[in-house]
Amino acid sequence: MEESNKFIRLCTFESFKEIWSHYGFGTDQRDLIQREFTRIKDVTYLDHAGTTLFPESLIKRFYEDITRNLYGNPHSHNPSSQMTHDTVESVRYRILEHLNTSPEEYSVIFTAGCTAALKLVADSFPWVSASAEGSGSLFCYLTDNHTSVVGIHGVTGPQGVGTVPVLPQEVEARAQNNPLSGSDGDECLVPHLFCYPAQSNFSGRKYPLSYVRGIQSQCLYPACEHRGRWFVLLDAACFVGCSPLDLKQHPADFVPISFYKMFGFPTGLGALLVRNEVAGLLRKSYFGGGTVSAYLVDEDYFVPKPHIASRFEDGTISFLDIISLHHGFDALLKFTGKSMVNIQLHTFGLARYTYMILSCLRHSNGRPVAQIYCDNEFENAAEQGAVINFNLLDGYGRVVGYSQVDKMASLFNIHLRTGCFCNTGACQAYLNISNQQVKSNLEAGHVCGDNIDLIEGRPTGSIRISFGYISSFEDCKRFLKFIANNFVAKPLRLAQERLARLQSASAAEGCSSSEELTTSSGKTCTLTNIFIYPIKSCAAFEVTEWPLGPQGLLYDHMWMVVNENGVCLSQKREPKLCLIHPHICLASNTLRLQASGMDPISLPLETSEESPGPRTCRSKICGDRVQTVDCGERVSLWLSEFLEKPCSLIRQSPDFTRHMKIGQEDGVSPVALSLVNEAQFLLINRASVALLMDYIINRYSNNGTPIDVLQLILRFRANLVISGLVPFEEEEWSHVKLGGALFQMVGRCGRCQMIGIDQKTGTRTQEPLRSLSECRNGKVTFGVYLCHQPQRNPSAYVSLSVGSHMTAETLK
Repeated sequence: MEESNKFIRLCTFESFKEIWSHYGFGTDQRDLIQREFTRIKDVTYLDHAGTTLFPESLIKRFYEDITRNLYGNPHSHNPSSQMTHDTVESVRYRILEHLNTSPEEYSVIFTAGCTAALKLVADSFPWVSASAEGSGSLFCYLTDNHTSVVGIHGVTGPQGVGTVPVLPQEVEARAQNNPLSGSDGDECLVPHLFCYPAQSNFSGRKYPLSYVRGIQSQCLYPACEHRGRWFVLLDAACFVGCSPLDLKQHPADFVPISFYKMFGFPTGLGALLVRNEVAGLLRKSYFGGGTVSAYLVDEDYFVPKPHIASRFEDGTISFLDIISLHHGFDALLKFTGKSMVNIQLHTFGLARYTYMILSCLRHSNGRPVAQIYCDNEFENAAEQGAVINFNLLDGYGRVVGYSQVDKMASLFNIHLRTGCFCNTGACQAYLNISNQQVKSNLEAGHVCGDNIDLIEGRPTGSIRISFGYISSFEDCKRFLKFIANNFVAKPLRLAQERLARLQSASAAEGCSSSEELTTSSGKTCTLTNIFIYPIKSCAAFEVTEWPLGPQGLLYDHMWMVVNENGVCLSQKREPKLCLIHPHICLASNTLRLQASGMDPISLPLETSEESPGPRTCRSKICGDRVQTVDCGERVSLWLSEFLEKPCSLIRQSPDFTRHMKIGQEDGVSPVALSLVNEAQFLLINRASVALLMDYIINRYSNNGTPIDVLQLILRFRANLVISGLVPFEEEEWSHVKLGGALFQMVGRCGRCQMIGIDQKTGTRTQEPLRSLSECRNGKVTFGVYLCHQPQRNPSAYVSLSVGSHMTAETLK
């Protein structure tokens, strides 16, 4: 009875939030569903890997678009046709922008879906047949691949092209440190193709995107064992619905996608992204309408269009469906905070929570309720998608047929998917089905897609649930209660030790991000929070993804509040500053200020050249004179009313440059600063915070804890918060690399009395400064300063976002 009650408590939203903090997108998830997905009322939809569902506003806006505008066949030249052409081209650009690339690097070829995109590659890749003179091309693919990828060997086989199925564990296990060197023979020019999924549609396992460059450079297997030119096809269909894909960082040669996986509408439309560097290698025999510059009817003569998209899009493209993609992107960005990272965190959190409880469910005799097919314990969103694949077991350990589960789920309005999911390779590997058993099952009458779920007691497939951006905690709760009420021999039990371990792993960091960091000692940790402080000494603005500018995080410490004499106000002088909450909206180019009892006020992020002469002024930061621009009377009155004293808001002048003084390497260009005190970034370590927290708890053990963990973190006002290390290890670093950005550690932060101000209430306390001094034997340094070094990175403007790989070097 006690464990049943614990299960009931686990299935509460409060318990979920203890495990995962990144739920929803800043709005009420239930409200989103009620506004946009009324058709799924009382339905638990758990097949987003099959297709996500379109929001109603997408269809309404698309309808308004095509009834308001006249779209003609893009192959004509009249005004309506030109409108179609221009709109379709803008959609192509938007797709590339969504995947962080550009028309200079990739071309978008619209197809009838992901399968059609794969077939296009199969038919046009420059395969070389094996002959007596030399070996030919190789078609290589991960065994954990969709049928549509494996089916390419139906094209390559008859051409004498070798086929190499690759087990997932072989790619890195058989890698070679010294890749094959080139030769003078034709062998090094033979083209080979390696195909792998960014995310398995069977288990949700995410394969490293670094494989792209690893195969292209012939460092990974099978490329390291075969000379030639290696190209990579990255099947992103299952990946892009819930995860960000950066093609600048991972430049795969061919990337097929399907749009219904992303938006739910339209179906029957996909695209093949082709890297422009390799586009000229693709060969095409058939030509359809609109793909040729000229041809003759009585001679074997035709000249294809020069641009790859025009050359491969036979006939009239599905232009109205393509136009609808604009509204798909708009809806996705509007609902989810303009970031695929937000979707990744939301959906992964739901999957992790469901996995944790499902894997701990036990029958009354202690036997597990589910056998889950995965390669990890859902610790990291960079390694696992929002997919759970499993079979249910009865109290004797026997598999419950997936058709029985499917039928029962339908009675409870739970929509899931069963079978092998068009991925025989993964199905065989996880369910331990041999090739001979597949053939024997066929002889016994079992074919793909039927309801024969058990043959001689062995499963022929499994059950898959998958989450999307519209999924909610209620979906998890209904699913788990469905399993507990219908497939668990009572009284229900829980694997207590496993549950405690998984809960501890979640609670330690809140799993608030999956940004991985590896130190030079081999330890891994995560970047759990990113904070920017648009207005100096005002409240933090937390983000999950944010661009870097020339002075640090874009718009960080760009403004400050000054008194009537132009003197900077800080929390040491005016604690109420921490109650002013700035919010930056890059889409509308505005800074919005909010404070209790005040109407919000907005102002532009940039000073307008057209506005009548904004007043320039000078102020001081840490002894430096800085040139600033007054932000106007309206915001001055707002601040003065809230702070109850005359004051103004000023912004750093865009043509003023201030340089960092501390800790720079010799020979390195000066580092530009905003209105920060010392350096561009401040980083703190959660392990260091935890140590200090323990000290404070012990000090106040009889009087209650004066500060909670989150408030303690906020008091240190860091830009970057990391976890997973030992306390204060960060003080020994020399450099940090995050994604494509390199940072130098330039010093430690000597904490001042400002950390004694409660960032939630604005009141002063003795803690944590007193405890910090005592637990560190008189030292009050906490956190390290970093500066960005764009000169070591070709791109001066990059983004910090959860999911990027990070490394750190320790001081020699």
